[in-house]
Amino acid sequence: MLKRQFIAFVGSLIIGTLGPFSANAQLPDQNGDSYLTKLTPWGDPNIQGVWDRRTITPLERPERFAGTAFFTPEQIRAYERESAAREDGRPLDLGRGGISVHDPDDLDYGSNVVATGQTSLVVNPSNGRIPAYTEAATARAAIANRARETRGPADSWTDRTLNERCITWGIPQSMLPQAYNNNLKIIQTADHVMLYIEMVHDVRIIPIDERPHLPEAIKQWHGDSRGYWEEDTLVVRTKSFSPKSSFRRANVNLEIEERFRRNDEDLMEYSLTIMDDTTWERDWTISYPMIRGDQPIFEFACHEGNHGLRNILSVARNLEKQSTEK
Repeated sequence: MLKRQFIAFVGSLIIGTLGPFSANAQLPDQNGDSYLTKLTPWGDPNIQGVWDRRTITPLERPERFAGTAFFTPEQIRAYERESAAREDGRPLDLGRGGISVHDPDDLDYGSNVVATGQTSLVVNPSNGRIPAYTEAATARAAIANRARETRGPADSWTDRTLNERCITWGIPQSMLPQAYNNNLKIIQTADHVMLYIEMVHDVRIIPIDERPHLPEAIKQWHGDSRGYWEEDTLVVRTKSFSPKSSFRRANVNLEIEERFRRNDEDLMEYSLTIMDDTTWERDWTISYPMIRGDQPIFEFACHEGNHGLRNILSVARNLEKQSTEK
């Protein structure tokens, strides 16, 4: 924890010093930094390990920080103190009202802003805010809401969200900091990279051997990903998401580009560009550094322990019974 706090404190001083890491041979950092990119035995930049994404930095820049891309060290200390003083386990500026269904002790957002000192995870547009929805996206949402009005919130398990049903947390949502289960394990081979996401134990196996994407007609929960190395950065392009999936109203037309670059032995820069001109008025990008962890990931047996879904359906049936008895 002391290491995380120190990194957060000096974050504004190390902006621009981010890059990759591995074991065996080394390459000079392509950005001219002092860090040497370590290589796998087969010569790729080594980004393997367990990476921690916990942060209290909000996704979008709060209005009170408008025009301020980075905290000062004094602002970091004040923001972290104010967040720690909350009693519900949630960070500041989460953008959610009401009471959490989780006990505060079950939440694990972390206690620090990201190491770079950003005031938001969204870095493009420069205002740190997600672009406006298109008229088409707003119309789709209205149609979906009208369709939902014909059913109760829990007539069937299929009325509940994919994450409540332990099917998937969704891509790219599962790549963002969460309320808990914020670890990511990366394993590399010469022709694939595996991303093991702690939340709902989602696993992405990504070819990096120049094979083409699957035919457009094949849609998948996590889309179809292909990766390649651009100097010391792993670039992953993903498209062909299932129409049953959803990321902020986007699915079949959604494409994303992710970049992983190890900047230091304990830091890896991650960026995510989101593209769908049928949903947002422009592309937008999230970026934040992950911190190397020193503990293994234990299985999150979501489905096996999913008492929450059973209880949701049970309560719905009980409410129906009560309504008929009045």
